[in-house]
Amino acid sequence: MPLDSPSVVVRPAAKADCARIMELVHELAVYEKAPEMVTVDLEHFEESGFGPNPVWWAYVAEANGQIVGFALYYIRYSTWQGQKMYLEDILVTEEWRRKGIGGLLMDQLLKTAAERKFKGISWQVLDWNTPAIDFYKKYNATFDGEWVNVMVNF
Repeated sequence: MPLDSPSVVVRPAAKADCARIMELVHELAVYEKAPEMVTVDLEHFEESGFGPNPVWWAYVAEANGQIVGFALYYIRYSTWQGQKMYLEDILVTEEWRRKGIGGLLMDQLLKTAAERKFKGISWQVLDWNTPAIDFYKKYNATFDGEWVNVMVNF
């Protein structure tokens, strides 16, 4: 169903939005079958986005005055290409999906990346998350099956 409500607004996240964004992060973790993996607390989350040295930025989508989605990104650096946007998470809460809100968030990210002259946007998607994969295909995203995710957690 297309977005038909003029009351949906996409705007930069503010510190006051962090508690709601964290609720949505938990919703995403449940959807991705890993709720125990969310270990960040609200204080650290707020400091990381709104402290003296922010490391992430976000947009929120509000419908009827309530945050129903968000897209959180940070800047990564490619030694081959320069600065790129890394989309850490994009989520629209379940009852607001298929109304065009994800598209509004993605369009805002593309606009921001272009304005900041980033060399692209990259992100990850779980191979079983067909709705997300189908959404990204609308943007002509390239899916790379060659690289393997590697991490060390502390």
